[in-house]
Amino acid sequence: MNQVAIIIAEAAADHVIIMIAGLPPIQKGTGIKMSEYILSCCSTADLSEEHFRNRSVSYICFHYELDGVQYADDLGKTMPFDQFYAAMTAGADTKTSQINVDEFITYFEPFLQEGKDILHLSLSSGISGVTNSAMVARETLAEQYPDRKIYVLDSLAASSGYGLLMDKLADLRDEGKSIDEVYEWAQANRLKLNHWFFSTDLTFYIKGGRISKTAGFIGGMLNICPLLNVNHLGQLIPRYKIRTKRKVIQTIVDKMEECIEEGRNYSGKCYISQSACYEDARAVADLIEERFPHLDGKVLINSIGTTIGSHTGPGTVAVFFWGKERVD
Repeated sequence: MNQVAIIIAEAAADHVIIMIAGLPPIQKGTGIKMSEYILSCCSTADLSEEHFRNRSVSYICFHYELDGVQYADDLGKTMPFDQFYAAMTAGADTKTSQINVDEFITYFEPFLQEGKDILHLSLSSGISGVTNSAMVARETLAEQYPDRKIYVLDSLAASSGYGLLMDKLADLRDEGKSIDEVYEWAQANRLKLNHWFFSTDLTFYIKGGRISKTAGFIGGMLNICPLLNVNHLGQLIPRYKIRTKRKVIQTIVDKMEECIEEGRNYSGKCYISQSACYEDARAVADLIEERFPHLDGKVLINSIGTTIGSHTGPGTVAVFFWGKERVD
C-alpha cells in the first residue's frame, strides 16, 4: 500500500509542515523502477491527497489563519472543508500566507539528497508571489547540489486547474518522458489550461475589496453572479455579470464550448472545484457531461482548498479544461 510521508521540521521559529505524497516504499529486489525525478506542486492545486498519492505527485502546503490561529492548507485534513466554510459563513476572519524560502529548502533538500531531480510548478504568479520563494530556494540549493536539476515553473494556474496541469505532467512522466521534456511541455502548453468560475455569494468578494460595497449590494439585490476567468498572466479577471444562478450555470458551459477547439467533440478531462456548494457544481458537471459525450472520464469534482477559499468564500464553482490558448 502506498504511504504518505509527513515531515515536520523547524525553520527559524516556525514549524514547517510538509506533506510529501506519492512516494511508495520500494524494497530491494522488487524490480520496481521509480522515476529519477520528482513532480511537485503546492497544495493550492486543490486535488485530494489520494489523487496526489495515486499520481505520485508531491506537494508542499500553504498556510492560512482562521480567527488568528494558523493552520496548514493540507487538503482538508486538519480542518475539514465543510467546517472551514461554515466558520467563514459565521463571520470568522481568514488570512493566508505563502510558502517561504526556508520552507522550500527544507522541502526540496531530501529529494536532492536521494539523488532525485525536481520539477516544481508553483501557484500562478498572478495570484501569489510564491514562485519567487521557490526560485530563491532553487538558486541556494543549486550551489550545494550542482549535479542535480531543479526546475521551478510558474504554472499560471490555480485550484484544480493547476491540479489538471499536474495530472497531465504525471501522464507524460509515466510515458517515459524525461524531466527536460516534461518541463518544456509544461512551459509550452500551460496557457491552454482554461479556468472559468462563478460565485453566487458576493460577501467575500466585497470583504476582500474585489467588489465595492455598492456594487455588491446592487448585485445581491439583482441576483448577479459574476463570471470570471484566469487570463494569460494568471490573474483573475471579471468578464460578465450574469443574472440568476440558473443562467450562470448555463453560461459557464457555453463558455467552455466556445473555448475548446473541438467544440462538443472535446475528448480531454474536465475538473471542477467548489466551495461548499456541491449541488451547484453537480449541476454544472451534469450539463458538461451531457454536452461533451467524448470526455475522458466523468467530470471530477474537488473542493476549493482553504488558501484560495479564504478569498472566494463559499458559493464559488470553477471549471477547468484544455482548450484554446489564453491570450488576454
